Order: sequence, then structure tokens, then C-alpha cells
Amino acid sequence: MAYRIQEDRLGAAFDCAADDAVLRAGLRAGLPLAYECNAGGCGTCKFELLEGEIADLWPAAPGLSERDRGRRRHLACQSRPTSDCRIRMIGRGEADAAPLPARLDATLEAVADLTHDMREFRFRTARPASFLPGQYALLSLPGLASMRAYSMSNVANEEGEWHFIVRRVRGGAATSVLFDLRPGTCAVLDGPYGRAYLRAATARNVVCIAGGSGLSPMIGIARGLDRLGPQHGGSFDFFYGGRSADDICGEAMLRDLPRLGNRLRFHPIVSGEDSRWAGRTGLVHELVADLPPETFSHADFYLAGPPPMAEAVVSLLARGRSVPAERIHYDRFF
Repeated sequence: MAYRIQEDRLGAAFDCAADDAVLRAGLRAGLPLAYECNAGGCGTCKFELLEGEIADLWPAAPGLSERDRGRRRHLACQSRPTSDCRIRMIGRGEADAAPLPARLDATLEAVADLTHDMREFRFRTARPASFLPGQYALLSLPGLASMRAYSMSNVANEEGEWHFIVRRVRGGAATSVLFDLRPGTCAVLDGPYGRAYLRAATARNVVCIAGGSGLSPMIGIARGLDRLGPQHGGSFDFFYGGRSADDICGEAMLRDLPRLGNRLRFHPIVSGEDSRWAGRTGLVHELVADLPPETFSHADFYLAGPPPMAEAVVSLLARGRSVPAERIHYDRFF
């Protein structure tokens, strides 16, 4: 069963299945709805329910305040319709060049260990994998009630391959399931989503900053730059932060991208004490701060990693180095 959703701000309507989320149905219909995390944390996809009824998938989602709830506000990513509805989005979304998302059946084809707690998972769909470098998809895994967002580490392809680099979270419900999956397991993939994708039209230098499994979308950005080849002639700086020497990886993947050549500079840093580590120690934003001043004036910045890392990097770029917001690209996850 599907219900009709009327969105007053855009003056547009779309159908949403009873088992779908209002946000994702609207995005699949091509509406430029405001969103970021797609998981209930950021609050970007708030809307006012003017008419109709919805089921709230996560009543205690941190993206809504008590004041919001008192004003009949909901999160579009956590709302399923139980009747036809009329809504008004609070924020204004942006039309972009990303492919429209779709729900697809996917099969796990292969896994590969990268570090002691990070692994690359390779899924395949019957349809071509259509997404922009740096985007993410939602995976519905066996035994889990809700979907989880993971960023792609590869680039779009006709073969239908979707690659995800994921770090195992101790005690994490989703990664406990994911890391136990065997090739041949079926899942549902919903994507692509995210607006922190590679802006291919710019000739500016590119800086990628990652921590943990934030490596996945940043490797995707790098592979997208490599695919552009001579179309992008700027420099490329890649920063990666880990807690110990055992966490550092990614350089071998980057060196396998021939068109980046000597434009690539890899900057690893370890935050904890590790006698085996001879490189720089500290936090990744401290290493970024050492870039030449002219880099901050002539580069696009892409970042992904734990929220404290992202907040520190954005503060450095926006406040400390006056980088305009339109040159800082990241999706907020919580």
C-alpha cells in the first residue's frame, strides 16, 4: 500500500509506501528535500505534519527536541505514513547532480581484511551501480530492525558493484552482524545518498581528511579523481588519522591509482602512544593545520570520520582558515 504525501513548501506530491520512509520516498521521486545523516541524528530533515498520520520509527531520536515534538514536528527519515499526509519541510534542500536513489536487492560477493578491525565488503546488484564518489547507501542486513549507512569506496560501474570499508564497532549491533556475513548472503541496498560527493567540475586542489571507516568515502573520492585523469590537474592531499600504527591503512590503495601520480601526498597520523610508530603523532586536524596557507585558499576539502574529528576539522577550516562553506564537504553522522 502507498500513501500520497503533499509537500507544501515545494508544492509537490509523491507516493510513499507504508514500509518506506517519507524522506527516502521523496528523494526517489526527485524532490530536493533537506537531509544529511538519514539516520535520525542531525535533525536536518524535520517537517511539520499538517494533515494525516505517521508512524514514528524512533520516537527518541536526538534530531528532535521536546519543543519540536510539541509542535508536531517529525523527522522525515524516521517517519512512515499510515494515511495520506500534508507536510511542510522546515529546511530547504538543494537540487544536485547525484543519481536518484533506489531500493535494490544485493548479494555479498567478497570480503577482504584491511586492518585488525576494518574490512572491505563487496556487494553486487543486478542493476548498474550508479552513484557519485563520496556518497553512501543504506544496508538492510539480516536480523536487524533498521538500516545502516555505509559509504562506498569504489566508483560507479556497469557491473553493479558496491564496495564498503567498515570498521568493526565493539558491541555494535550492525557490525556484529555484518562481520559475520558470508559471501552469498542477500541484503537490501538503498541508495545513493549524501551530498559530500566529488565536485568534478572544479579545477581546484583537493584535500581529503579521514578517520576510522571515514576512509571509505575518501578512497571513493580519490578513485573518482583518478577516473577524471587529466581533467583534474590540481594537487591531492590525503590525511588519515588512527589510534595506533595498526589502524593506518589506505596508502597502498592510493598508490594503485596511476593517474594521480606525483600529485598525491599521503599524510598519516596516530593519536595514541605507539613505540612502533615513527611518524607524526596527534590529532588529524593538527596535521591539516600545517598545510601551506595558499592551500586553504585554493582547495576543496572533503572529510569523513568520527563526529569529534569532523567538528574539529570544520572548526579549523571555517573559523581558523576562513575556508568558505561551499568548499567544505561532509555528511554529518552521529
